Amino acid sequence: MKAAVVNQSSDGQVEIKELKLRELEAGEALVDVVCCGVCHTDLHVAKGDFGKVPGRVIGHEGIGVVSKIADDVTSLKVGDRVSIAWFFEGCGVCEYCITGKETFCRSVKNAGFSVDGAMAEKCIVTADYAVKVPDGLDSYQASSVTCAGVTTYKAVKVADVKAGQWIVIFGVGGLGNLAVQYAKKVFNAKVIAVDINDDKLQLAKEVGADKIYNSAKIEDVAAKIQEDVGGAYAAIVTAVSKVAFNQAVNSLRATGKVVAVGLPPETMDLSIVKTVLDGIEVIGSLVGTRQDLIEAFQFAADGLVVPVVHKRKLSEVNEIFAEMEAGKIQGRMVVDMQG
Repeated sequence: MKAAVVNQSSDGQVEIKELKLRELEAGEALVDVVCCGVCHTDLHVAKGDFGKVPGRVIGHEGIGVVSKIADDVTSLKVGDRVSIAWFFEGCGVCEYCITGKETFCRSVKNAGFSVDGAMAEKCIVTADYAVKVPDGLDSYQASSVTCAGVTTYKAVKVADVKAGQWIVIFGVGGLGNLAVQYAKKVFNAKVIAVDINDDKLQLAKEVGADKIYNSAKIEDVAAKIQEDVGGAYAAIVTAVSKVAFNQAVNSLRATGKVVAVGLPPETMDLSIVKTVLDGIEVIGSLVGTRQDLIEAFQFAADGLVVPVVHKRKLSEVNEIFAEMEAGKIQGRMVVDMQG
């Protein structure tokens, strides 16, 4: 089978190789991958930012069809359409796994990082962790929900924003575009989109943002938000930028929440005085649980959220990485694994 693997130098590039899969073990299923979205986390993995994993098959936005199951598997059957997500498997017994916080399991396995992922023609999954895709949802759009969608859906849940309240999305690319949609169309919030790219902001406006601000053209975007709406009740930062995190804190009204999603390598600045006197909360939100993904899929299947996706070839992954770093990507690039 063909697969995109991290090269030996972990320099941010992948190689397209022919690999042979091992036999299934207990509790596993074999998935014929239809498509796999390309996430900024894939680029982090290719660069070795989380630890070098040369030879690893990348990809955690996979959608495919089950073609074989181990003898003991009861949660899936051949023919089921399923996802291959970043949260590949937890231990199932720790306090995080049994209290609805399974993505924080200390023994977690992540597709495309600690185990081989979905950017391959076939992928072996742990059957009980492969979430089924509802009928009526396009596989390419579902791939985007598998990571970008569930991550932003969970972030809006964590933000606890109420209907009619203002929430700011900093960074409206592949993740932020979906954050706008979930916040507006599922949670009925008022949404401000902030980015440095006018094209991304225009797309955010088209999918539901009430206000759009280009922070590269506004001297102090946080002050502008304070002036226009009295400060936001919550801010979600998907941007890979320290500046955006700092702006998010300053854009909040008292008792507001910053939900951190993006993973820039820097540390953010946090005013202790503002944090204490304004009761500011800063919360990290890590993808979503299987239940979160079930919910995120259903909202997309119902047409409330419509991922913007573009079909690409497996041979173009390194080009996609370059476009990603240059900030040129609108929506989500999804690799056709059967083309």
